[in-house]
Amino acid sequence: MFENQPKGLYVLALANTGERFGYYTMLAIFLLFLQAKFGLDSAVSGQIYAGFLALVYFMPLVGGWVADKWSFSKCVVTGLFIMLAGYAVMAIPTDIRSTSSLVILCGALFLIAAGTGLFKGNLQVMVGDLYNDPRYSNQRDAAFSLFYMAINIGSMFAPMMATAMTNIAMKGHGLSYVSALPSLCNQYLDGNASVAEEIQSLAAANGMTVADITSFCNDYITTLTSGYGLAFAVACGSLVLSFLIYFLGRSTYAHILTDKKNSDAKTHVTTGPELTPAQTKARVVALLLVFAVVIFFWMVFHQNGATLTEFAKSCTNPEAAGWTRIGFNVWSLLSVAVGVYSIFGFFQSKKASGKTFSAIIFLAAAGCVCYFYSITPDPVSGLQPQIYQQFNPFFVVALTPVSLAIFSWLASRKKEPSAPRKIGYGMIMAAIAYGVLMIGSVNGVTGTQGAVSPNWLISTYLLLTFAELLLSPMGISFVSKVAPPKLKGSMMGGWFAATAVGNYLVSIPMLLWGNIPVWVLWVILACICLVSAAFIFSVMKKLESATADETPEATVAEGEALAAEAEA
Repeated sequence: MFENQPKGLYVLALANTGERFGYYTMLAIFLLFLQAKFGLDSAVSGQIYAGFLALVYFMPLVGGWVADKWSFSKCVVTGLFIMLAGYAVMAIPTDIRSTSSLVILCGALFLIAAGTGLFKGNLQVMVGDLYNDPRYSNQRDAAFSLFYMAINIGSMFAPMMATAMTNIAMKGHGLSYVSALPSLCNQYLDGNASVAEEIQSLAAANGMTVADITSFCNDYITTLTSGYGLAFAVACGSLVLSFLIYFLGRSTYAHILTDKKNSDAKTHVTTGPELTPAQTKARVVALLLVFAVVIFFWMVFHQNGATLTEFAKSCTNPEAAGWTRIGFNVWSLLSVAVGVYSIFGFFQSKKASGKTFSAIIFLAAAGCVCYFYSITPDPVSGLQPQIYQQFNPFFVVALTPVSLAIFSWLASRKKEPSAPRKIGYGMIMAAIAYGVLMIGSVNGVTGTQGAVSPNWLISTYLLLTFAELLLSPMGISFVSKVAPPKLKGSMMGGWFAATAVGNYLVSIPMLLWGNIPVWVLWVILACICLVSAAFIFSVMKKLESATADETPEATVAEGEALAAEAEA
């Protein structure tokens, strides 16, 4: 995997890791920030959250067009600085519960989305261009796996950083995070005096003194949101680091830089055998059918920052005991991931030295896990909602070699499912994920502060990751293979457009939150997944027939690379 790779890959991958770390540090607390600082309910905050996600995934269409007219590298650098401006604006303290502050925030979000549009896809194009060199062309698949790993490593550490910054601000003022307090404080400041007793009770139970309840509420919200602001400042720092990596490593990718449209890439995409009008129509129809399913996948998958965060805040026990507790230490998760890769390295190494090295790494990783287990309090208390968002990238990092091995084994026996079938299986897996959470919610959710075990939510993230690995890379691969040669750009744009629509639909479950029983909400999401799966299996013949006359272009690897960015 690491052999015969151009140095430019590592530079660009690390630059992307820094950017994704900043993005997910912000996204981990974004919904909580909206609700705490502006007193917004789940419906309104969910609309803003979903609208922002949709814009982030729409802007790469614009960024790609700009790069075609200008320069991929210049777009990447410009995007970094525009994002930096957006995060800086978010980090600046402004008045709580203020309309002017909300307007400033919306401006910052637009800057972040616009910068992401310039950075996101264009850095990916540069990674692909590294492999136009015949010396490296056969390493594309391994390169894209490494690039995807970098994305998820960055996002895995983001929730921990957001939590650390929040704790620094709160402890500096003698306060501690209690998930119910931001909402109660906003309700009191809105004139609902009936919650005063509950506020005083929660504050006393967590070692906080309330001399004047109005002052306490204002101070609590201001301090909490200033902690979130520190996290946004960390995002600024991560972008500066990304730029330094990108700039200082310029010599490793200088040979692919151009200030005009990349003619080699253009030729690669558009050449190929001519299709008949009927073949072109069949392929476009097949892709549109896949896009319809993809919309609903992203709708249910990106609930991690929406209803799943609400569930973690309102319904999940803020304590973890036993082996579960080490899952909330990101260093122990990293140790587990390293251990998994060392196992695969041991069995794949052809030399005794390689096996020995892998065995040593495995023992070191196992020792680290045991160490973290021994020093972690039992139970771990005061878990903040955003910390659960580290499980998805961890599972991606740890399970990617497992999924590759399974599909490789099936392929060797000519039993590997087609890409459309994998997409259908992914939707079924997503349905199972929400079915598990439904079972955990039926008897565990009581009132606003439930006692559902963290294991239910962790298990849901595990199953959703299986769905992600089945669906997202396979979907992009399918687009790359099936898109008519002269419509590849448009069809890839269609994938991003479907992703944007799906992200906007994330807001629909948030509109239902609090208006229906929690378990019913999970049933609805599971049913959406099952209906989507039934739909794609009902048109399976049409989808599979669209690949029967594939062009011989080696575009799958490029599609998987774009998948890495699309999933991030």
